Amino acid sequence: MGIPMGSDEWALALKDEVNKSEGYRMASLTWEDDFYFIVTKGGPITEDLLVYVDLWHGECRDAFRVSDPGVKSPTFEISAPLDIWKKVSNRELNPIRGIMTRKLKVKGNILKLIKAPKSAIELVECAIRLDTEWP
Repeated sequence: MGIPMGSDEWALALKDEVNKSEGYRMASLTWEDDFYFIVTKGGPITEDLLVYVDLWHGECRDAFRVSDPGVKSPTFEISAPLDIWKKVSNRELNPIRGIMTRKLKVKGNILKLIKAPKSAIELVECAIRLDTEWP
């Protein structure tokens, strides 16, 4: 059985995976921002699932499930319904393409994100390696 998507356990597993990924570290040496990754409510999701991730120079400094969105003020919020996140995790949707086509909705400086495609792809690869249990 996998790790439930959006749980503290999933967030910590992502943090560990990012921190052991040489690919992510090399692609993100100049990255200095934090995120809310949001699975928006709908279908089996009865309320938005938020995961906070603090990325700094190729490392993940912190990651956890968020129940109160006001607990942090991250630089970016990336949100999408469950089916879109599943497409990203199955490599059916490139995250940069998802941002450009607005399937992944972004609050924050989109230009900064699309200027760091290797970093975004490596982060997604870290998430894909997790044994995720989807709702």
